[in-house]
Amino acid sequence: MFFSAFAQLLALLMDLVTTAWRSDREKDLEILLLRRQLAILMRGQSRPPRLSRWEKLGLAILVAKLHQHSRAARTRLRESLLLFKPETVLGWHRALVRRKWTFRRHRAPGRPRISIELEQLIVRLAQENPRWGYSRLQGELRKLGRRVARATISAVLRRHGIRPAPIRGRRGSWRTWYKHYRHQVLACDFFQVETLFLRTVYVLFFIEVRTRKVHLAGCTEQPTAAWVTQQARTLRWALQDGTLPADLLLHDRDGKFPPSFDAVFRSEGLAVVHTPPRQPQANGIAERWIRSVRQECLDHLLILNERHLRRALTAYVAFYNERRPHQGLGQQCPIPLPRAPSDGAIQRRDVLGGIIHDYHRAVA
Repeated sequence: MFFSAFAQLLALLMDLVTTAWRSDREKDLEILLLRRQLAILMRGQSRPPRLSRWEKLGLAILVAKLHQHSRAARTRLRESLLLFKPETVLGWHRALVRRKWTFRRHRAPGRPRISIELEQLIVRLAQENPRWGYSRLQGELRKLGRRVARATISAVLRRHGIRPAPIRGRRGSWRTWYKHYRHQVLACDFFQVETLFLRTVYVLFFIEVRTRKVHLAGCTEQPTAAWVTQQARTLRWALQDGTLPADLLLHDRDGKFPPSFDAVFRSEGLAVVHTPPRQPQANGIAERWIRSVRQECLDHLLILNERHLRRALTAYVAFYNERRPHQGLGQQCPIPLPRAPSDGAIQRRDVLGGIIHDYHRAVA
């Protein structure tokens, strides 16, 4: 107890000595700071106490002024702040400063912003014409009675995430190409399937881009040049009798397509187009069908051998062409269905042992 009293007496003497060296202004600021904290503490609120914006402003001003005096004053600031940390109060002050500079200006600097209608028109012209640059867009807008600076057009396209014309023109070029030629394009591709005993079987198929109708060419473990060419000759019969209208054949640069394969189709008057290397999107219709057949059929089966795979794919292709609605065709099937009756019992037909369900109305 004696040592406790001695320590308190010594602390009091030290405070008296240090207080004598302080300026009157510094003492007044510290007294005001202590009074404000005492008033907050006497409210009897739960800790930590909640302060209004004006109380935070008052404490922040006192702390900021006391903080500006001297290094010793900044050291004693921690002793004067009993309820809060100095960093907390200084953070309040920075928030008040930010609030001061974020008020709404009466008039924004620079040119006034263009109307929403004109901005939408610029975006529409840029999206529908990916090869048009800023000057070309400016000229088209002037033709429509709108005078817009090139810098404004650039800012609008940048705000909507639309890239400049050379890059934007290259993007989506294959999609535009498909729209131009889709009525006479026949695409083909290979995909491989691993059997139960880890034997790789290669599948060759053709797909009509316009109708999305699939033609299964065949399956083999050895896709030799002679075998691939024979599948082309088999499909040529459908080209000759007119059941498969096509003017252009599209496939990638896979080594499994020999020159004799292309020669068969060129002899029938078809132009053969090879997609660029490492760009599967150029043959996107065929790639999308590979994804469909895997997700809806092959991922749910353990393929035993080549014969089993051929039987499963034949059943799936028949369902795909005749009964499966396609989003790219407006929910129609590749082979259009007759108009369905509006009444009758709805029945289910299992495809591939129930992996796929096909629904139809019973005919009375």
